[in-house]
This record gives sequence, structure tokens and C-alpha cells, in this order.
Amino acid sequence: MAIVHTIVKELKKGSYVMMDGAPCKVLGVTKSKPGKHGSTKARVDGIGIFDNQKRGILKPTDATIEAPVIEKSTAQVISVSGTTVQLMDLSTYATFDITAPQKLEGGPLESGKEVEYMMFESLMQITRVR
Repeated sequence: MAIVHTIVKELKKGSYVMMDGAPCKVLGVTKSKPGKHGSTKARVDGIGIFDNQKRGILKPTDATIEAPVIEKSTAQVISVSGTTVQLMDLSTYATFDITAPQKLEGGPLESGKEVEYMMFESLMQITRVR
């Protein structure tokens, strides 16, 4: 499992965190003032990378939080069959099948084109066509 720990007060928009067991991209961090008997809290809003579900957590700013290590790589499209796309990674030459995303920037998926994809554990998603 590729997870590291980071401190909540160091989170910024665009960084990655684990929320409810899913890797999420941080949309914003809102910090509150410390109270009479409490520490400063931070509300972290994010969106799931692989499921596009909005999530939020509230934690003290000095607490640690899990951050996933998202691997990004490029691959070449070998074939497209319905919603399944067969890719070959350009650095390892490994081939694998992946579900085609609903929205995709850069144009349609076609055989021979290069795509960028991200991976966390067994989850994969095509991010754009090059």
C-alpha cells in the first residue's frame, strides 16, 4: 500500500489525501481560529479521484492524515472495444485493460494514440489523450 503520512496544516489545494478509505484530491482547506479550550481545526474538502464523489473531513491542524502516492504514467492505446480500452505502458511495456472514462480531455480514444493515466493500488484511470 503506497500511503505516506502528512500533517493537516501542510495540505494545499491540489494535493492528495485519503478520505473515507478513498484517494481524493483536495479542493480546499478552511482553518478555524483556536477556541478557549481547543486547538485550531481544519475542514478539508475533496473529491474522489476514481469515483468523483465529494467528501469532507474535520481534523485538528496538528493531526496527521494519510496521503496516497498516486503514480502517473503514459501508455499507448492498443485497442478500444466498447467501454474497455487495452493499453500498453510505454516504460514497462506491460499491457492491461481499463474502463474508458465518461469525459476525457484531448480527443477521442483511438488505437495508436498515447494517453496519460494514474494508478493507486489496483485502481486505474485514464486522465487525458496526448
